[in-house]
Amino acid sequence: MNIFGFGRRRSPRQPRIRSRRRSVSIADLVPSPDETDARPDFRLVALGGFFAILFGFLVLRLFTLQIVDAQSIKAAATATQVRVVPLEAPRGEITDRSATILVGNQVSQEIVLSRLEASQHPAVVGQVAALTNQTPAQVQAILNNAKYDPYQPAPIQTNASAATIQFLQEHPEQFPGVSVQETTSRTYPQGGTSGTHVLGYVGAISPTQLAENKGKGYSQASAYGKSGIEQFYQSPLRGTNGSQSIEVNAQGQVAGVVSQTNPIPGDTVVLNLDLGLQQTLQTVLEQQILADRQSVDKRSGKVPPAPNGAAIVMDPRSGAILAMASYPTYDLAQFVGGITQANLNGILGSGALNNYAISGLYTPGSTFKMITATAALQKGLISAGQYVNDTGTFTVPSCIAGGAGCVFLDDEAGGVGEVNMAGALTASSDYYFYNLGYLFAAQTTKYGKQPIQDVAAQYGLGQASGIDLLGGSVGRVDSAIERQKLHASAPKAFPNTTWYQGDNIEMAFGQGATAVTPLEMAIAYSTFLNGGTRYAPEVAAGLVSSSGELIRQYPPRVTGHVALTPAISDPILQGLLGVVQSPNGTAYETFKQYAHFNEATFSVGGKTGTASNSPGQEPNSWFVGFGPNPNPQYVIVCVIDQGGYGASAAAPVVAQTFNWLATNPVGPVKFPTASSPATTTSPTTNPPAK
Repeated sequence: MNIFGFGRRRSPRQPRIRSRRRSVSIADLVPSPDETDARPDFRLVALGGFFAILFGFLVLRLFTLQIVDAQSIKAAATATQVRVVPLEAPRGEITDRSATILVGNQVSQEIVLSRLEASQHPAVVGQVAALTNQTPAQVQAILNNAKYDPYQPAPIQTNASAATIQFLQEHPEQFPGVSVQETTSRTYPQGGTSGTHVLGYVGAISPTQLAENKGKGYSQASAYGKSGIEQFYQSPLRGTNGSQSIEVNAQGQVAGVVSQTNPIPGDTVVLNLDLGLQQTLQTVLEQQILADRQSVDKRSGKVPPAPNGAAIVMDPRSGAILAMASYPTYDLAQFVGGITQANLNGILGSGALNNYAISGLYTPGSTFKMITATAALQKGLISAGQYVNDTGTFTVPSCIAGGAGCVFLDDEAGGVGEVNMAGALTASSDYYFYNLGYLFAAQTTKYGKQPIQDVAAQYGLGQASGIDLLGGSVGRVDSAIERQKLHASAPKAFPNTTWYQGDNIEMAFGQGATAVTPLEMAIAYSTFLNGGTRYAPEVAAGLVSSSGELIRQYPPRVTGHVALTPAISDPILQGLLGVVQSPNGTAYETFKQYAHFNEATFSVGGKTGTASNSPGQEPNSWFVGFGPNPNPQYVIVCVIDQGGYGASAAAPVVAQTFNWLATNPVGPVKFPTASSPATTTSPTTNPPAK
């Protein structure tokens, strides 16, 4: 036996028997026609229905696009190709009352650079920077500034010199995308220091101003008035912008101008200001302040610092502002084309941006005595002819220690003796008005809690003036209520909330916490001098269109009344005239020195004010003058902060201003017309009285 199986033969392999597989055809799966009822194929019907619905939607959409929405789609397609950019309107002019242009426009050359060209030729940024004395970073910052329209070239330099422009024209290949275009900017034909604070300046619109004027067509590149008339009358001065439709290709390049609507220049604002009077007032105010800083106050032995001051000339018959000056001042031309940071810092540091005529708050001192006198005569507290013995020292009867104290001293040592109402105003008797303050405080049941404050409010003190200038302050007249308000707003600065008889005495002659603006005092005296009608001060006289059509005149606006019978006003007026004309008057010697007009034909009166400040400080110097009498046309107010005695510092400013008015009376307002347009040539004037 072969155990390994080697050599064993296998049985022959038998063939496998397979059963035959049946094939399957489509006929086996689908019934034959004779086996089922005939019917359409459901799936084919569904498919056909789907395509029918789809076709229906397509037809509806085509109908909508081609018929219903055709116009809007066409406009949208056009918008993707055409860009509308605004064309800034030239600002309107500002003139004085004789149609002399104070603020106009000048055409200057501006170097601009295309953003697209700058991106394609980066080297041009450095080249144009060197040409315009800037750094490449500065030029790039201008290109990146979002306030400029992306489809307009960016302004690189305004007021380009003729030499720079000539170089560009001779070497255009070096400056791809750089061109020169005309632009307008503010100009000051009478000098940028004439009426500075009244006129104001223009700058780029701020984000706040842009938000406040949403929907009015302003852009981030728009010019906007920042102060003065430029700010208050921004809307009419702005004019109506035009527009330019430019075609832009797919690469963002400007292909051409499709259409253009020219802008309409702004309206001309005609002011009540008289240029010659304005320049005179500014000059004498500045000269007096500078001289005051070099003079020794004979009373204190100190040199007044006189850090600032203001003066106003108002027509008491209408409230028209004929001149307004504030010192320190600045040159408006510095803001044209953008002010340098160094110049701006200097202006801000000096306080020159402040218009102290409307925003300065000063203790009024004896100029307030006219208000107290009015209240006393209205209430019957004292008769105008009653005499009071001014001994120089007023002791409050039955005084309870506290408040402002029990003993009040005259500014004039020794007093002025027996005086009535007129004499007390002429000599500025403090004692007389101490007594009035005491009598009112001692009889509140009979005369009310604040009779003087009520009359002051009627005269406009502590009230919004309504002047067409922004940034003004509202003064305050000291009272128990006012002290509570002051303490609530600034507890450390105003710790005292009580009200004693002594406080009422101080208030009666313009001291204590009373503080008013020069404008408020001008309104008060104008109200008294015209017989009791309080007018809102008005800087602008009217608007004239760029075509010479008178659009609007601003008539006098009555804001209040003061009851002034002859029995009340006559003795007060007599006392105010005596201030200048009587040898006992506090400004008599000053006007003898500085006034050179004929007082027989040009009669003036006034009131001095020497208002105490904090201990160690020089007093505020005030003077209010008016004339010519008996029907005054001018009220002149001057105040010099810490300037010293009223007759020494402020009164000379008023006297010298009257020298000008005596020979240069203010004429009626002249509105420019198409046949007689505004001019840069000022009228001929006469020398002041000498």
